[in-house]
Parts: sequence; C-alpha cells; structure tokens
Amino acid sequence: MALVIPGIHHLTSIAADPQRNVDFYTGVLGLRLVKVTVNFDLPDTYHLYYGDEVGTPGTILTIFPWSRVPRRRPGTGQVAVTAFAIPAASTGYWVDRLRRHGLAVARPAARGEEEVIPFTDHDGLQYELVARDDGPARAVWAGGPVPPEHAIRGFHGVTIWEAELEPTARLLTELLGFRLVGEARDRLRFVVGEGAARAVIDVVCPPGVAPGAEDVGTVHHIAWRTPDEAAQRAWRERLTAAGVPVTPVRDRQYFKSIYFREPGGVLFEIATDAPGFAIDEPVAALGTSLKLPPWYEPQRAEIERALPPLTPRARGG
Repeated sequence: MALVIPGIHHLTSIAADPQRNVDFYTGVLGLRLVKVTVNFDLPDTYHLYYGDEVGTPGTILTIFPWSRVPRRRPGTGQVAVTAFAIPAASTGYWVDRLRRHGLAVARPAARGEEEVIPFTDHDGLQYELVARDDGPARAVWAGGPVPPEHAIRGFHGVTIWEAELEPTARLLTELLGFRLVGEARDRLRFVVGEGAARAVIDVVCPPGVAPGAEDVGTVHHIAWRTPDEAAQRAWRERLTAAGVPVTPVRDRQYFKSIYFREPGGVLFEIATDAPGFAIDEPVAALGTSLKLPPWYEPQRAEIERALPPLTPRARGG
C-alpha cells in the first residue's frame, strides 16, 4: 500500500474559558462550531470542534478548555504558530475585521512569496492568516458572520519549535513523506499533500527557548490525515518497524486515531477522514447540543452538572 498524508486533519489547542472561546472562534474568525463534546480522557471538560460547514478534514480546529491550568508561552517540542489559509484578495478585509474586534494587528507582512497576517488570541495562542489562491472553498459556513468570499479556507500549516532540526527533518522526510522545499540557518520548510489540501510545516530552532509544557496558550497536538482504517494500520506498522512508539488505535467517535511523538517532542496524530461529524446529529444541527460517546451516556447527568453553561452563538458580524 502506498502511504500518503494528504494534509492536516485537525489541530488541538488548550484554552481557558469555553464561552469566550466559542464567541471568538465563531463570532470573530467565522468558524462553525461543529461539535460540542467532552474530552474522552477527561470527561468533566469540554472538547470543542470548529471547522467549515460540515467539519471537513483540514479545516478542523479543536479546543480543550482547561480553565484550571496556568497560561504559558509555547516552547520547544511544541507547535508555536498555527496558520490558516485565506483567499488571496482578502488580506485587507481580515486586517480590518481583526482590528475591529480589538486585536493588535499590523499590515500584512511578506514572507517569501506569502502575505501573512500574524495575531494572537485572548488565550495567547499564536496564529497567522496566509493568503493563498486555492480557488473556491468546498463547504464555507454560509450561516457565519464572515462573507463566504473572505472566509477562512482551512489550515495553511504550522510552525514547530525544536531544540534540533535534523532528527525531526529525518522523520518527516524518511517516514512520513514530507518534501523539503526551503532551508535557512535555523529554519526548514516542508510540504505534504497537493493542491488546496496541502500543508506547510516550518521547523524552527529558536535561540534561548525552553522546552514547552501543556498549558493554556499552547497547542496540544497536530493530527495528519489518512483516508481510512486500513491506511492507518499501515502507518502504525511503518512507524513501529522504524522504532517509533505508537499508541493503539483509539476511537474518537468521529475518526480513529493513533498518536506518537516526533523526535523533538511534538505530539503527532494520524486520524482517519471518516466517519465524520454527522454520525450523531444532522449537518444543519451540528454543534448545537452536547454529544457523548456511547460509553459515557450512562454518566450524562453527572457530566452535564460538571460542565459550565455554553451558548453556541456567533457574535461579531
């Protein structure tokens, strides 16, 4: 079986207040809240999923709102910056929109051939909007506050911080099939996938940065796509044969997952595209009620009592 990673499946970050999170990502960034569930390992906390109209792999940002942990800047062994793709003609719209909502945003900066808008959310998570001419999006959230012609198209990629470049570079190219497309003294750029689904990963060695910790304001993990369970099993076999410790397959209800750490410490996941987010509620109702996996349904009343109230709304216009 030829193993190929088409791009990013999802990315999971750690935030604080869940309601403020929903208000920002739906009301300001214009992402759709496609699933309200719980952390399957810590069911007394939410797990919030945002994406396009249907939660297409490659558009999915998920959040653990862990209000009881401290806020911290990212460090080595972590994703430091998450980059979304926006239409090439939309940079002016996004600068104005983010400023209107109180974010400190400079004019777009040139990075090689890219036009980039950096900003930081209320929890300290670092983002970029990168202008890309990928054509029309497949499933923009028509009910959101951002006009479809300007809406976020999904992920452009990530920047990860490492203490060393080479061990991570070898895993990306030799095991995962990434292509090295750019090189500087302390930065390597890789690409995986093709067309609109392609993803960029910048591996950076920042001087004087300590190892990171999983706290508010940091990214917990990044998940790469695989089409189905057969391909996922083949990935697990390949990684295990190469001496990479990999978890058993875990059922995340909306996809199946395996996890491993790359040599620098970033937690990687390989997640299946199927079955998707419409298996337990219709597309029109995505994200409007708390969904639990079958093994937690007997504890629903107890879980609901432990969770703070949450209103799925899109404010901000």
